[in-house]
Formats: sequence, structure tokens, C-alpha cells
Amino acid sequence: MAPASKQPVFNVMIVAQAGRLQFEAVLFLASFRAANPSFKGRVIVAEPQDGPLWTSDPTIKNHDVRDALVSMGAEIVPFESKHFGAHYPYGNKIEGLKAMPKGEPFVFFDTDTIIMDDLSKVPFDFDRPMASMRREGTWPTPELYGPGYGDIWKSLYDKFDLDFESSLDLSQPDEYWERYLYFNAGWFFGACPHEFGDRFLDMALKIRYDNVPELVCQTFDPWLDQIALPLVIHSFGGGRDTLPDGLLDGSVSCHYRVLPMMYAREDDKVIETVEAVTAPNKIKKVLKQYDPMKRMIYQGRGQKVRAMFDRNDLPPRERQIRNQIKREGFWMR
Repeated sequence: MAPASKQPVFNVMIVAQAGRLQFEAVLFLASFRAANPSFKGRVIVAEPQDGPLWTSDPTIKNHDVRDALVSMGAEIVPFESKHFGAHYPYGNKIEGLKAMPKGEPFVFFDTDTIIMDDLSKVPFDFDRPMASMRREGTWPTPELYGPGYGDIWKSLYDKFDLDFESSLDLSQPDEYWERYLYFNAGWFFGACPHEFGDRFLDMALKIRYDNVPELVCQTFDPWLDQIALPLVIHSFGGGRDTLPDGLLDGSVSCHYRVLPMMYAREDDKVIETVEAVTAPNKIKKVLKQYDPMKRMIYQGRGQKVRAMFDRNDLPPRERQIRNQIKREGFWMR
């Protein structure tokens, strides 16, 4: 693994569109620029364009949002939705890779991410890609009398002529979900966004539309990107441990997902970062247009949610935290 000081210049990508994601993008950029004032790469906001796969125009029409993104050094780059669009918006992160410069290393982040420290501290090995290990066992859900985890995953590796055995974490027991390569798609990185994206798209479409017998009882919505991603990463020689623990999804970044969950469970550093970078009037003017941010960040609802939980003794499942917040009437997204 190359030392961070010898890393090539790389680009950062997020996807944003009308609605919640445009405001998350502003928060992401505000935190990114505060932590990375000397970043040498490009920060690209990939924007899906209107077309037949969208039921409403997804482009960012809010001029305050666009001005804020550009003023923080982002480039808003359009891309066409040819395969996914409104029926599977998670596919934006697959098709949006075409908006990135070809042949240049990249790191993708979901917009619901906070950056708290300099990305130069992360020793990315772009020839050995990886994605977020902050995940739960959401897919597959084996049937009682159907194929198990091993047979389901092996069928996918076989389909794409990949070595299944080398993907396994042998420290985990057979038929336990963590034995099998599985990521959250909240961040991932690679050497070339076009090569990565082409393979990601090819695998996702074949998983979705080809008839693999072991998958007939499985659902692909909303998990398709997270089903294909481990196969893509494995095919490029990456894996689950090409970055040290504790940086992304740790001291450098936080994938908070939704604001109530952030206030409920994340470290004090995350909350302090959010409240610091959203304080300037030029940022506040934009984010207060989005009601959940106005109420959670600026009107104190987030701190009320935070007071409900002990970060050292959280409920074990994310759903339990969500339900507790909803019972108190504080859920927003």
C-alpha cells in the first residue's frame, strides 16, 4: 500500500439532483472544503439529466444550491440516464461514473456523508479498490428450503468467471453473511471511473435481467448496486481490507444516511463538524430551504434526538433506533 504522501492526484465524485440530495450535496461540500482546503483534485457533482426514464426533471433548478456548490469549487457535470432513472435512482452512482475524467483515480461518496479530516490521510491504493464495510446483512435473504448464502453468492461469481473462494473471509462461519464479500455502496474508489463504471453497469444489468436460478426468490430493489459492487471490486483485485480501519467511516468521513440517525448515533466530532460548517450565513441561507435541515440543525430538533440515546449503549439494529425516533415524532428525511 503506497504511503499517502506518494498518492496520485485523485478526483472526488458525488451525485446530486433535485430534492433532498441537492441540499445534502451542499452540506457535503461545506464539510469537505473545511477539512480539505488544499485538495488538488476535482470535486465533481454528477447531475442526471431529464429524459424518458424520469417521471419528473431531476436536474437542480435551485439557483442558490447551484451557486453554493460552484462557490465551494464543485463542478456540476451532466450525465444521461440510459438504464435506471426514476425506477432505480441508486443506479445514478453507476451511470454517473461516466461524468468523471477517464483514466483518473476517483473516490465516490454518497451525498449523505460528512468529511471531517484531510483525505490525504487515507492511503488509497487505487489499483486495489474497496468500498464501505459499514453495513448490515441486508442481502441475500435465503429461503428456508432454498439455496443458502454460499450457493447464492457462488452463483454470481461463477456467472462472471470470478474466483469465489478467494473472496471469502474464512474467519467467519459458513453460511454467516459476513463470510461473503459485501459492502455498503456509500463510498468506493478505483483507478478509472469509466472502466469501473462499465463493469459495474454490465454486472448490475446481467444480475437484474438474466435468469440465475439461485436468485429467483431474491429481491434486487434496493440492493442491486450492493449486490454487483463486491463482484466489481473483486474483479479489479480489490477486497475488504485494502484500507486500514478507522479512517473512512471513522475519523475522516461519516456516512450518516439521514439526519435523525446522525444525531442519534454518531460521534460528537460529527455533530460538531456539521454545526460548525452550517453556521455561516451563506450556507444557512441555502440549507434552511430544506425543512429537515432547518428543524434538525437550526431549530434544535437534532439535539433533542441526541438526548434520547446513549452512544455507548445503542440498540443493536438500525431499525430499532429509527422506530424509537419515530415514536417520539422526531423522524424526518
